[in-house]
Amino acid sequence: MKKIILASSSPRRCALLNQMGIQFDIIPSDIDEDKFNHLKGSELVKTLSLEKAKNIFNKIKKENNVCVIGCDTIVSINDKILGKPKDKNEALDMLLELNNNMHTVFTGLTVIGFSNSSYFEETICSSSNVYFSDFSKDELLSYVNTLEPMDKAGAYGIQGKGGFLVSKIDGDFYSIMGLPINKLYNLLNKYSFLHN
Repeated sequence: MKKIILASSSPRRCALLNQMGIQFDIIPSDIDEDKFNHLKGSELVKTLSLEKAKNIFNKIKKENNVCVIGCDTIVSINDKILGKPKDKNEALDMLLELNNNMHTVFTGLTVIGFSNSSYFEETICSSSNVYFSDFSKDELLSYVNTLEPMDKAGAYGIQGKGGFLVSKIDGDFYSIMGLPINKLYNLLNKYSFLHN
């Protein structure tokens, strides 16, 4: 029996895996992400997705036909990383910075495990450029007051109420949500985890 473990409790990632029809267990990683603050962009998300996957892989029984999925997503504008806002004021500041501007969303994806008694480990990065239209401070504040931005990198959710902010994207919509499902499908297929 093939076993897939998601090293994240993100509701969006869980929803996307369910959308793909994949059965999986959830074991959130508990790594210290601050240790990697010196890294930027693609290097940061690749390192964090790998560390998260390794963290769980090292905790579980090393049984055959197990795959751990690690993910990390950041929002970057002018080489500055915008994480999850600490409060409403910080959320508004982030949105004002993104307003009428282009930013990049980087998502790292790692799969690690054993397939047919062979160890595998692969990490990729997906980057997408996202463009915001120009909004008034009041419009952005009313979005902040929905509280949707509070648990999201960059203080917005493209798949939720925050979708109205985005005028166009160059890249992968699902990667911006936090899980590039096309790339994940191809990796799971490569290591024989799509079908039991």
